[in-house]
Amino acid sequence: MRLRHSDELWQDFPELVPGVLHAEGITPTADVTDQVRAYQARAAERLAERTEAELPEVRAWRRAFARMGLKPTQYRCASESLLRRFRKEGGLPSIHPLIDLCNAASLASAIPIAVFDADAITGDLRVCRATGDETYLTFAGATERPEPGEVIFVDDAGHAHARRWTNRQSGRSAVRASTRTALIVTEGQHPDARTDVRDLVAVLAEDVAAVWTTDPVTGLLDRAAPVFAI
Repeated sequence: MRLRHSDELWQDFPELVPGVLHAEGITPTADVTDQVRAYQARAAERLAERTEAELPEVRAWRRAFARMGLKPTQYRCASESLLRRFRKEGGLPSIHPLIDLCNAASLASAIPIAVFDADAITGDLRVCRATGDETYLTFAGATERPEPGEVIFVDDAGHAHARRWTNRQSGRSAVRASTRTALIVTEGQHPDARTDVRDLVAVLAEDVAAVWTTDPVTGLLDRAAPVFAI
């Protein structure tokens, strides 16, 4: 499997910094309570100082969404949506230990993190603009077609695994109890994104290695080195 962002995206969003992590040996019974608690405490500290909409990581994605022709208050990046819910409810529901871990890390960093069941991806995965021929499976089981020009994650079979870039993932590759191999993608566009995404991937790799006793493969991409290969 290879992951890459299209040349068009690098041209339109030169601030983009993607970080990637691939891990095997994932199980649904791991305990991530301590890690989640620590990340959520950090998120609470940041939200005590300012709202999620004022965080530089979120502001950068709001600008990106506006450049894509999307209303930032109608379509939010995943990290903003999580922070908003966390601020209002004081916590997040538990879904799966890997999802819980990555959601908490996204809260703390305010950087969106996508977590895919790698075995549900056919061939390579590209982040690019949709043609309109791709299919997207919702969590409710409905099939949608992304709008032409919309930024999506798409595999070689034409399955869209995320819509509106960092807004919404697909039910097709959602992490479940049966998931054993995961692909984690985190993307920043704020001024300190290169340092922050690098550090986020590093700490996630440490957590995943410790919790699941596995050896994750990681990568930090840029326009000169845009491909992550397994």
